[in-house]
Amino acid sequence: MHLLFLCSQNKRRSLTAEKLFDGYNSHSARSAGTETSARVKVTPGLLGWADVIFCMEKKHVRKIKEKYPDIIAGKQVICLNIPDEYSCMDDDLCELLESIIPEHLSPFGDAQ
Repeated sequence: MHLLFLCSQNKRRSLTAEKLFDGYNSHSARSAGTETSARVKVTPGLLGWADVIFCMEKKHVRKIKEKYPDIIAGKQVICLNIPDEYSCMDDDLCELLESIIPEHLSPFGDAQ
C-alpha cells in the first residue's frame, strides 16, 4: 500500500511520518507539503500514487479537496489533527504518529 503524508512545508510532521512508515509492514510512504514554499510540493502524481492520504490538519484536507477533487475522489483521506508544534523526528511526534497511524492501516493490511 502507498501512504502519502501531507503537512504545510514538508519539513517536520509529514517528513517524520514518511521516515517512520516507509517500509512499515511492506507499505511505501512519501510526504509532501501543501504550500508553494514546501520542501516537496504535493502534485497530482503523488496524490494519484497514494492509496491512503494522511493530512496533519483540516486545512490540508481542504486544500487538496479544493484543488484536486477528481484525483482524490474515492481515496481515503484521513485528518490526523496534529498541530505544527514539533520538530522533525521529535520523540513526542514519533510516539504520537506510531500510536495513531497503525490503527488506520490494520483493516487494509488484513484485506491484502
